[in-house]
Amino acid sequence: MNLRRPAVAVLAISLAVGLGACNRVSASEAAIPVIGLAVANLQADFFNQIKQSVDAEAKRRGVKVRVADAGGDAATQINQIQDFITRQVDAIIYIPAGATAASVPVKAAHRAKIPVIAVDRNAPKAPGDTFIATDSVAAARTLGDYVVKQTGGKGDVAILQGQIGTTPQLDRQKGFEDALRTAPQVKVVAQRPADWSQDKAFAVAQDMIQANRNINVFWGQADAMALGAAQAARNANLNPFPLVVGFDGDFAGLAAVRDGKIDATMVQQTQLMGRMAVGSAIDIIDGKQVPKEQLQKAFLLTKADPKKAQEYIGNHP
Repeated sequence: MNLRRPAVAVLAISLAVGLGACNRVSASEAAIPVIGLAVANLQADFFNQIKQSVDAEAKRRGVKVRVADAGGDAATQINQIQDFITRQVDAIIYIPAGATAASVPVKAAHRAKIPVIAVDRNAPKAPGDTFIATDSVAAARTLGDYVVKQTGGKGDVAILQGQIGTTPQLDRQKGFEDALRTAPQVKVVAQRPADWSQDKAFAVAQDMIQANRNINVFWGQADAMALGAAQAARNANLNPFPLVVGFDGDFAGLAAVRDGKIDATMVQQTQLMGRMAVGSAIDIIDGKQVPKEQLQKAFLLTKADPKKAQEYIGNHP
């Protein structure tokens, strides 16, 4: 896919032969692949876990990583990826900061013949060379099945949505709605975006409760939003307390399930995805074929299994 690295390697060998032993170290260093990691927002534990996994795997496999944190801003990320292109990195691991401009960096990288490994989010009009993520449709369907079972097939559901139009928001919405279609008496009575934010979810959930105190299920499409909804329900003294479920399996979510503050979450394999991203980048640099999609299973974790929650906290998949 990317033919620049073999050329660099050949040049490095030629320099080593031509310049003598004193220059062999620098020539070897010149042949080390450099991967740019463009992260949506390192304030989020989910993305931080992927970064840590990428760093560890890159070190193990002898490649360099340059990290750019967009802080949730798509315009910033476009500039950061342009900088990667200017620096001629060999591959880019890309977690888009938003939906509207997600295709711009991919198109720019491909014009420069730099492969893109999209993680968690993919640009539909300009997908990465490979896409590594949780199978969010299947995972959200599993979570929806759990909600149907726990409610006995009857309930009023409020959904705190992630950033509208992003891959995980769309896929989680679809999978959850697929599950609810099997139980017509489980009805979505409110849904609003809270943009993956705990604080925003708290405010949105407060508004939902004020409009309808009969809500008996809150689903945050990320654990942070589930935690915000749970706090709003506690502040409103809802009795009986609603079922609260999340998605991600970040450390705050895992601790909340362990401690019974939320009822369930879907645990994503963030460490695995980070390792896969580095492996795929190296394979593409070396001219190997990789699958267009590499979707991974997520695991349902409920408050009935606090021991498993603690195990995930100690050793995240």
